[in-house]
Amino acid sequence: MRRLKKSIKIALLLAGILFLVIVLSNYAIEKNAKNKVFETVESTPKNKVGLVLGTVKRLQNGQINLYYTYRIKATVSLYTAGKIRYIIVSGDNSTSSYDEPTDFKNDLVAAGIPEDKIFLDYAGFRTLDSVVRVKEIFGQDSVTIISQEFHNERAIYLAENFDINAVGFNAKNVSGRYGLKVQLREYLARTKVFVDILFNVQPKFLGEKIEIK
Repeated sequence: MRRLKKSIKIALLLAGILFLVIVLSNYAIEKNAKNKVFETVESTPKNKVGLVLGTVKRLQNGQINLYYTYRIKATVSLYTAGKIRYIIVSGDNSTSSYDEPTDFKNDLVAAGIPEDKIFLDYAGFRTLDSVVRVKEIFGQDSVTIISQEFHNERAIYLAENFDINAVGFNAKNVSGRYGLKVQLREYLARTKVFVDILFNVQPKFLGEKIEIK
């Protein structure tokens, strides 16, 4: 019985510590992003390059992923307004049948953005990979990140850790059950940011540099 009580106390203590770490991580990332994320095109600063963070186009049930749709619309609105001149789409292309960057490119071109203004980063497996590669591969130390607000906040924190001057343009968020699940995962992702920084985690791949003139 004593062992059981001791085990319960230890478990509760660990759970409390984890909860505190999650809360502090979330607070630090939100506070850092203050005045660096923008809701309207008009208020968003100009940048040479916009970095679109990839996501799957279709959900497992075959429906269009609204996170994807809203990022497309946000990117088009920024480009059309002259707030960005080039676009880097960074996403997962880990298999021949899964290609986030090309899906984005096809829909951006269909929306009227010239193909030669779009650059694809096929090795954006994680947000960390995407923001580091925008500097190390594409040579940009200033960028407008395009995703939902919660994602932009985390990406900005990571970018600044790698000496990248970043702002975020917030695509429309997603509500409902699916949106809630993503938000819950985000809390853990924010905690992992500090683990990655602590252990100096680097992108899975780098490679040859790509010039954006």
